[in-house]
Amino acid sequence: MTSLHSRYTDIRNRTTALAAPLSPEDCQAQSMPDASPAKWHLAHTTWFFETFVLEAHEPGFEPFEPAYRVLFNSYYNGVGERHPRPQRGLLTRPSLAEVLAYRAHVDEHLQRLLPTLARNPAQCALVELGLQHEQQHQELLVTDIKHLLSCNPLQPAYHSAPPPPAAAALPLQWCAFDGGLCEIGHAGSGFAFDNEGPRHKVYLNPYALASRLVTNAEFAGFVEAGGYRNPALWLAEGWDWRCALALEQPLYWGRTSSAWQEFSLAGLGPLQGAQPVVHLSYFEADAYARWAGARLPTEAEWEVAAASLPPQASVGPFADSGVLHPQAAVEPGLAQMFGDAWEWTQSGYAAYPGFQAAEGAVGEYNGKFMVNQYVLRGGSCATPCGHVRASYRNFFPATARWQFSGVRLARDL
Repeated sequence: MTSLHSRYTDIRNRTTALAAPLSPEDCQAQSMPDASPAKWHLAHTTWFFETFVLEAHEPGFEPFEPAYRVLFNSYYNGVGERHPRPQRGLLTRPSLAEVLAYRAHVDEHLQRLLPTLARNPAQCALVELGLQHEQQHQELLVTDIKHLLSCNPLQPAYHSAPPPPAAAALPLQWCAFDGGLCEIGHAGSGFAFDNEGPRHKVYLNPYALASRLVTNAEFAGFVEAGGYRNPALWLAEGWDWRCALALEQPLYWGRTSSAWQEFSLAGLGPLQGAQPVVHLSYFEADAYARWAGARLPTEAEWEVAAASLPPQASVGPFADSGVLHPQAAVEPGLAQMFGDAWEWTQSGYAAYPGFQAAEGAVGEYNGKFMVNQYVLRGGSCATPCGHVRASYRNFFPATARWQFSGVRLARDL
């Protein structure tokens, strides 16, 4: 019980702390339809606990505000109506102060209920799902606010401490794997989302993974060699997308007369060549891999390679460094597999053999998105520490760029 109570308190407080450097105006704005206001993240994560835990299990439950059931529902059709996602930034009411009061109210009621919930494994699992869901939104809050601040001509910083100077990039090496009949998918008693199972067998041909992520300097070589203007490197849909948006470089990159610059959560600064390139779409990652004479890994190749490594993020939003940007690889061998950048794979997001969604509205969590998206692996510098594991499957459309998404090369042997 103590562990669940402490974990609940810690994670909820961390979300509020992430919003603390922001003004009420920062928390209100929505920079694009795929992003959400920080205020909405604070409210939606609270809505999850109120709707799925308190409403179902608290004796005499009464909602904090009945209208919030619609305002802060994300995509749960089984719950009812939803406010349109592209219009979340128009919700000037409730105020940030009222949303924080909503969080405090739900926290008070849920913490009183936790001793009862702790006696029921299914109810404990539901609370844990809510906590894991909140950790996902902690990362989204960070990446959404980064996109918002980047749209401001003042180029404001989220935090004042600049990233530490990057070490020189280690030479890229190739780490070989025998392949053969392997198993992937979650195993063990710890938490996993439903899309991480069932565990099953896959056959892999021999392959190799790059020892580290592609760096800014390496990707700049692709840009300067005309990679964004060479249709031979791009998937047809990706080329049409690139042309429609007139893209010439990664998101958050800009060029002065003499050098590249990059916008980070610490503001605008010189592009650090040794750091991993991030904020790439699947199309950009795939085009770079072709240019480099390699390919993207499959998610099975990635997981088999990562299975023997500790899922320990090198940086994260709550690490002592406070640096919300991936740093250069400093360890030889297979490095940066966890906690630097989400790594695009060439695997479409689909159900594993035998997958079944949970019953009820919570069954909508992952399964209904298994179409027209690609899998990313490994976590990023904005992923909460302890939230990643080898079997974790993130997923986004091929055009998504605002997450900390990067590239690890693969090749056949």
